[in-house]
Amino acid sequence: MSDKVKELTVDNFNDTIASGTVLVDFWAPWCGPCKMQAPILDKVADAVGDKAVIAKVNVDEAPSLAAQFGVRSIPTLILFKNGEKVQDFIGVQQEAALVAVLTA
Repeated sequence: MSDKVKELTVDNFNDTIASGTVLVDFWAPWCGPCKMQAPILDKVADAVGDKAVIAKVNVDEAPSLAAQFGVRSIPTLILFKNGEKVQDFIGVQQEAALVAVLTA
């Protein structure tokens, strides 16, 4: 995982999403599509710079967060703005689409 993508846990999740634009990838190490999403998120992090935080939650390590946001399949990406959930993306997402949403 890139150092541009922040690893979230139950302990730092709420503080991280509290302000600004944050895209959170709910994933697991055994998930094939999640492995495909990871390098795309690295590119998205490069493209958006400091306009948004790109983060990941391992659903095996933080099942309560996955349950809190109704994550039923992975990868699921959730866009937060100032602590509020504004959009879900289910399945592997392409770089251009994510960058467009994050920089709009």
